[in-house]
Amino acid sequence: MDTITRTLFGLTLYGAADKRELQKNEKRALFVTTLVGSQIPDSDVISRLWDTEGMYQMWHRGITHSIFLVPLFALLIYILVRLLFKVTDIRYFWWALLSVFIHNTADLFNAWGTGYFEPLSDVRVTFGVIPIVDFVYWGIFLVAWLIARRTDISHTVYRYAWAVIVVHVLIQSAQGAYLYQSYAADHDEVALSASFIPTQFTVVTKTDESVSIYSDSVYQEPEVQYELTSADDADLNPLFAENKEAITLKQWSPFVVVVEDDERLGLYDPRFFDGESSFLYEYIEL
Repeated sequence: MDTITRTLFGLTLYGAADKRELQKNEKRALFVTTLVGSQIPDSDVISRLWDTEGMYQMWHRGITHSIFLVPLFALLIYILVRLLFKVTDIRYFWWALLSVFIHNTADLFNAWGTGYFEPLSDVRVTFGVIPIVDFVYWGIFLVAWLIARRTDISHTVYRYAWAVIVVHVLIQSAQGAYLYQSYAADHDEVALSASFIPTQFTVVTKTDESVSIYSDSVYQEPEVQYELTSADDADLNPLFAENKEAITLKQWSPFVVVVEDDERLGLYDPRFFDGESSFLYEYIEL
């Protein structure tokens, strides 16, 4: 999920709190709690500074997005606001917990996924039913903000906004699950990537060396966009020896397309294929 949406998550969570009896410093503490909580899992971006083995693809949205780190982040935020604003109410811990939980759980639903169960499992959990930038979220937040400006009980409006978001995610998930199951019986591998348009999905399948990319929806017939062939018999050891990011990408992706020709040896994630290549593509020149 993008930084703007993360910020909107924090602001809308702040808006959903009933602040009518809070003092000024308590409101500030709550504001910092929800805003920092909505962003803190993405602090893993600093791992680029010491990544010398091409592991950033796994580190980003890895351990910091684990469900097991949610209480730890919440505790750190709670300690921070206690020190900064001299507040002691335990509810700041629970607001921080909720904010971090929303961040980490929301990232499960896009194609990037998270290491939700790290360190117990390094499997990248991804459902692919919500786009990485979801303009439906933005629309819900905007409408809630416009309505909240005209009422004295704005926190109720923002709580309804959160309910609408949950319904949106459930509807997208139900459609994605239906499409996934409709392809799973006939293919070895299936992966989803949601379009920016609600109800529209890219479905990527792999059977043996054949990879197909479909545009599909529960409301239309599937349309084949691309047919690809993966050189799965290629020896990838030279690639992995020269390009460490390729090892990480192969581990990170649900499955990959292997490219072997006279010029290149490489692999890419077909969920992000645009007709010519994928922006997640690691290779070496031959």
